Amino acid sequence: MTGPATTGRDALGVPGPTQPSSAGVRLLARVIFAVTGLISAVSLVVDGVQTARLYGAGRPLQDYFSYFTVQSNIIVVVCCVVLVADPARDGRIWRVIRLDSLLCIAVTGLVYVTVLRGDSHPQGSFYWTNIGLHYVTPTLVVVGWLLVGPRPRISWLTIPWALIYPLLWLAYTLIRGAQLQWYPYPFIDVTAHGYGQVAVNCLAVTVLFVVLGLVLRLLDRALPAVP
Repeated sequence: MTGPATTGRDALGVPGPTQPSSAGVRLLARVIFAVTGLISAVSLVVDGVQTARLYGAGRPLQDYFSYFTVQSNIIVVVCCVVLVADPARDGRIWRVIRLDSLLCIAVTGLVYVTVLRGDSHPQGSFYWTNIGLHYVTPTLVVVGWLLVGPRPRISWLTIPWALIYPLLWLAYTLIRGAQLQWYPYPFIDVTAHGYGQVAVNCLAVTVLFVVLGLVLRLLDRALPAVP
């Protein structure tokens, strides 16, 4: 779409639907990405500062940055900053990073709501940052992509490349957990469940990643292009 917003007319001269201008779409995109990035960034900073203040800035803070929730929100913030500057950003590596931001934050929200919420009882400022990190940010990222893309950006090859980061995180988490006897989430706690059950749990989450990747790929082609 190029040029200013225009109103089409049919054969009888009746005004048709207004077509939004490219500038208008990009302005909307910048607003959505800015709001999303700001909410995610503020939630991360407040959560991290409170963690360091209450538990110390050494090992507790290292544990904090080992959470998939935290890392996926960091990816979201980075992507939002880039997309505010250039909503039409493209490139092979960028497509993988952008898909990672979508997949990782979507899985973060879904796994929290379906698996982890019952065991989580945050208090004080952690209550609000929890909402920001697990509910608001995932919702805004997905809705923002549906509204303003950019699309199309997801090829079949983008999906396996985007799965590398979550798999690296899993490997890091299991290796670190074996050394420190600490795991960020109960469903990957080898000490409590053993490697067999943890493998099953991780396979289920991997399937979720793949399915979501395929769904996003199909939507990326089916929805209107937003360059």
